[in-house]
Amino acid sequence: MPVAYPYPVQQITVTLEGKRVQMAYMDVKPPSYTKTVVLLHGKNFNGYYWKNLIPVLEKNNYRVIVPDQPGWGKSDKPDLHYSFHLLAHCTSVLLDSLKANKVIVLGHSMGGMLAARFAMQYPERVEKLVLENPVGLEDYKRIVPWQPLEKLFANEKKATYESYKQYQRSYYPTWRDEYEQYVRAQAEALESADFEKIAWVNALTYQMIYEQPVCYEWNRIAAPVLLIIGQLDRTVVGKALLSEEQKKRFGQYPQLGKKTLQQLRNGRIVEMPGVGHIPHIQEPRQFEAHLLQFLKS
Repeated sequence: MPVAYPYPVQQITVTLEGKRVQMAYMDVKPPSYTKTVVLLHGKNFNGYYWKNLIPVLEKNNYRVIVPDQPGWGKSDKPDLHYSFHLLAHCTSVLLDSLKANKVIVLGHSMGGMLAARFAMQYPERVEKLVLENPVGLEDYKRIVPWQPLEKLFANEKKATYESYKQYQRSYYPTWRDEYEQYVRAQAEALESADFEKIAWVNALTYQMIYEQPVCYEWNRIAAPVLLIIGQLDRTVVGKALLSEEQKKRFGQYPQLGKKTLQQLRNGRIVEMPGVGHIPHIQEPRQFEAHLLQFLKS
């Protein structure tokens, strides 16, 4: 049974490379909000996994806009040249349509790379930026062997519920039953009549992360930035292709967080001990406290 998004899902049509693409989003508005927060999902997720954070922000009087990027979730899965620039453009078009001119952007994992690119591309729109265990704090193409797109596609087509679950297990120090819903949300793709199309997009967007680093441009971000870094995270995009020695060397988020902070013009860091790749799910109360403190500062 499909997971149910926590709020009504709406659609906007964006034209990308001559194709009309439906982009899904949730827009949650308290009666008298003054600021807007945009939540950008990671590669193995969609808007669903923000389900517990949205009401916290709403209760604190923030409007919350939660897109499924084209290629994910309830949005169309077009065959495109995927780029962070393109997804930033889609996000900007969505915000234009909702008359949300200045926003606070929170990006997790791949969404952190997108949030960084959005802040560089549209600096006038970003009031504050929050990066939650973003991938791309190092340049994967300098670490991970390149693979042809056909091979990436073949690997994506071999996915199973169990392979998705095993990958998501790596995000947490200890697995809890409550995390299963996020595997189910990802694994809905396996039952889709369009699974081959989704697998192709998954390969294209892996390639996007691999080929389009943001880690050389941190000093371009003008807005204040909060890095929230779970200290047990060891994520590397393409980690399975590394040697055992390389796996110990790369994806070291405690060091990567500190290194990134030094390159930001206006940054601060929260280091969360004992926490893996998804602080907002593993330790929601702690995460929310740090987030709200930054938003209200």
